[in-house]
Amino acid sequence: MHVIDNIKTIHDGWGKFHLVTVKSPDGSEHPRQVEDHGDACCVLPYDPDRHVVTLVRQPRVGPLFKGGDGMMLEAPAGLTDGEDPADAVRREAMEETGLKLAELQEIGAMWSMPGCATERMHLYLAAYGEADRVGAGGGSEHEGEEIEVVEIPITVAARHAATGGICDMKTVLLLQALQLRHPALF
Repeated sequence: MHVIDNIKTIHDGWGKFHLVTVKSPDGSEHPRQVEDHGDACCVLPYDPDRHVVTLVRQPRVGPLFKGGDGMMLEAPAGLTDGEDPADAVRREAMEETGLKLAELQEIGAMWSMPGCATERMHLYLAAYGEADRVGAGGGSEHEGEEIEVVEIPITVAARHAATGGICDMKTVLLLQALQLRHPALF
């Protein structure tokens, strides 16, 4: 069995960065780097009557760092902050989109980058109606998120995902899950 034999924390901020030694069953040791910021959650809100999804557009430092414009169109998401993932995803949806989500359809909890991060992403679909839009969204003011709420037809979102216009992995996965679970919406 593989085990972590040594942990050295090199940064302790929003995320923790560790240098670790993984010991293999044969006794060999392998240095690795690990980023740890806790579990996260993501939801794809969809209106089954109007055949639209609500996404958010916001600047993302990773794509910006790699030379892109950094503006990503994606499903609402965030850290669980130790909460139950379902409670956390409802909070994130309210903060980012102004939607009060009730029933969630759990897709699963998946490792987002298991080669270098501890994050498990809890994924959900959630039907909503026009009456569920109870706020403006836009994110938490103190976090400087600069979120734009974007409601678009489901078929347009699927086309964007298929052609690279939506290139956020969790959002593409949730659009595909929506298509598998609710094909009549497409």
